[in-house]
Amino acid sequence: MKFSLFVHMERSDPAKPHAELIDELEELVLMAEAAGFETAWIGEHHGMEFTISPNPFINIAYLGARTKRIRLGTGTVIAPFWHPIKLAGEAAMTDVVTGGRLDIGIARGAYSYEYQRLFPGLDAWGAGQRMREIIPAIKGLWQGDFEMSGEFWSFPSTTSSPKPVQKPHPPIWVAARDPNSHDFAVSNGCNVQVTPLASGDDEVISLMERFNAACAAHPDMARPEIMLLMHTFVAEDAADAEQLTNDLSLFYCQFGAWFQNKKPVRQGILETLTDDEIAAMPQYAPGKIRQNLVIGEAEEVITRLKAYEALGYDQYSIWIDSGLPHERKKKSLQLFVDKVMPAFGHGRRQ
Repeated sequence: MKFSLFVHMERSDPAKPHAELIDELEELVLMAEAAGFETAWIGEHHGMEFTISPNPFINIAYLGARTKRIRLGTGTVIAPFWHPIKLAGEAAMTDVVTGGRLDIGIARGAYSYEYQRLFPGLDAWGAGQRMREIIPAIKGLWQGDFEMSGEFWSFPSTTSSPKPVQKPHPPIWVAARDPNSHDFAVSNGCNVQVTPLASGDDEVISLMERFNAACAAHPDMARPEIMLLMHTFVAEDAADAEQLTNDLSLFYCQFGAWFQNKKPVRQGILETLTDDEIAAMPQYAPGKIRQNLVIGEAEEVITRLKAYEALGYDQYSIWIDSGLPHERKKKSLQLFVDKVMPAFGHGRRQ
């Protein structure tokens, strides 16, 4: 099982400069590269300091100039916010400037907060249908002289300029949850990204079952890769694990509040949650978070990850966004590199 890092700039203190966040992002990715991680993933989000990444291709191009080996992926671009010609061209240019190290993850998006602002009236169903239309379109544009007359986009014969370095194109990953999304990904030759969020190992198992069912339904297609994305933090001791649990509990309450899209947002920062609002999200209580996320000392983390490897996951991505200070993220990542990765046969690689 390969390891990767899912990482964004984030802040809750407007006094912290964005330029400092870029430096911290680079440091975490360089740590991952030195440790032999397969990929660093950066997604797309708009108008929120909770996750700062209006165009992941910019971040990836920046990191591409500062790294040598690690692959750099969009985890994910939001399909309905892109025109196929723009997405094909910008992805191809990013593949060129990174020397063929781009992976492109695509999703329908999830925050109604973003839909309201970038695509008023869009719902999850409409966003999903656009994702299903844009993936064949960008493949056609990379081949060249592609004409489209679809439900959502139509344009005359067009060729992506530039074309990607990787042939036939960069690996495409689809963020999938429901069985139809898994089926679409597999039938279109795409890899799959899944996350149980904070739903625990039953959901981890169910997601793999959905993927396996899709593979079985398309025996003519080569089995794609599947990546599991989870918040993962290695603790020094029991007290450190308890503190991490409490911090991640608050992070997920904020995450849930963003999804509910009911709290005021000022200068891109969500209004502080009240105790009553936190209590109204028992699914993110510390006990649930401790059980459902991968938080603990190294041996506990190894045991959980060995179980995921046995299920058949090809890649495990550490979701490090957490609201934690940069130094605490670094400490956990270093503990993962030093104490967890050797159990999977991964050695440090420059």
